[in-house]
Amino acid sequence: MSRYTTGELAKICGVTVRTVQFYDQKGILVPSALSEGGRRLYSEEDLKKMKIVCFLRDTGLSLDTIGRLMAEEDPGSVISVLLEQQTLALKDEITERQDRLARLDELKEGIRTASLFSMETIGDIAFIMENKKKLSALYRRMILPAIALGILECTGILLWILRGVWWPFAVWAALAVLFGVVASRYYYRNVAYICPQCHEVFRPTFKEMLFARHTRKTRKLTCVKCGHHGFCVETWGGDLK
Repeated sequence: MSRYTTGELAKICGVTVRTVQFYDQKGILVPSALSEGGRRLYSEEDLKKMKIVCFLRDTGLSLDTIGRLMAEEDPGSVISVLLEQQTLALKDEITERQDRLARLDELKEGIRTASLFSMETIGDIAFIMENKKKLSALYRRMILPAIALGILECTGILLWILRGVWWPFAVWAALAVLFGVVASRYYYRNVAYICPQCHEVFRPTFKEMLFARHTRKTRKLTCVKCGHHGFCVETWGGDLK
């Protein structure tokens, strides 16, 4: 039967001699024998246990947890559950870090495209990022019925052209007008705009917002606080009174 000294065991497992000695002191991996000179000697079974301990340490488990596991009569089943929990925890951590990375990328992009860099600018970007999900949800709620109306429109036109049935198109026209009115009011109540000059978050009048020139993320408005007239950045405004 093979016997390994502390140094040999450490070399095989890729750890230091002090690590092996420390595991002995903690009772995690006690040598199965001692030489006549009092040197620690480890068996093949000890080597297998050491590899398991090193593996568990790499997964992030604490030494106290590993020590309790190794003392169990059937550590395999407990280790399996713990590894599953550790896997889920790591996945959550990865997701959280990816979200942080995305936020940092958005912040850098916002700073890069800002005409003037200031603490107020960073505050605006942070506000937009914080409310981005709410604004995206608003867009989705509006686009789904719009798609349904588009399908109804195409169907009505085809029926009118191919079969001379005009009433489905008339139904679509009535629904389109109704949707336009309701959607415009709903949109108006749930968006706000950030003035690039004074950084005020404000809501313009419905008429001004409806007829203002706009891009996908901005609208040319007059700030209610400083009176600046220019393109203001759109953001979530559902919480704005």
